[in-house]
Amino acid sequence: MSATLIRLIEPSDGPALAGLHSRDKEAYARWLPARPAEFYTPEGQASVIESLLASHDTGLAWPGVVVSDGAVIGQVSISSILRGPFQKGFLGYWVSSLHQGLGHTSRAVGLALRVAEDELHLHRLEAHTQLANLASQAVLRKHGFSSWGIAHDHFYADGAWHDEVFWERKLTGGIS
Repeated sequence: MSATLIRLIEPSDGPALAGLHSRDKEAYARWLPARPAEFYTPEGQASVIESLLASHDTGLAWPGVVVSDGAVIGQVSISSILRGPFQKGFLGYWVSSLHQGLGHTSRAVGLALRVAEDELHLHRLEAHTQLANLASQAVLRKHGFSSWGIAHDHFYADGAWHDEVFWERKLTGGIS
């Protein structure tokens, strides 16, 4: 079993991410919003990465990549970070279809939880999964997330609105 790491995204990750997104475009159409053609190019990913790092610089996000055997195989992020009385963020993640079923996603989520607690000092993480995404729901349950509701027609992807399950996990960080 190969090791799974996560790290902050870097501008040099653009070509690898463009390749993964291009390869999995059809496989993930059900789960992801439609994107313009340039999203699937190294230049398009460079623009996305620049925006993600700008959010990181302002404390609104921690955008990371999932790495195995030295290669980028996906992304994990903590976004929409709210401070003040909330101290929470939103967890998002995906791993290339070529690397699914090997435990990378679960290990990446576990590592992201450490970042949320130890580096970001958050009190709570939230996530959404489409109702049909049982694999992602299993990953969240494994890491102590609880579902707290369903939002009907919440997310538009692949030409249709999809229901989503809302998830939450209390962390040890935040205001004491």
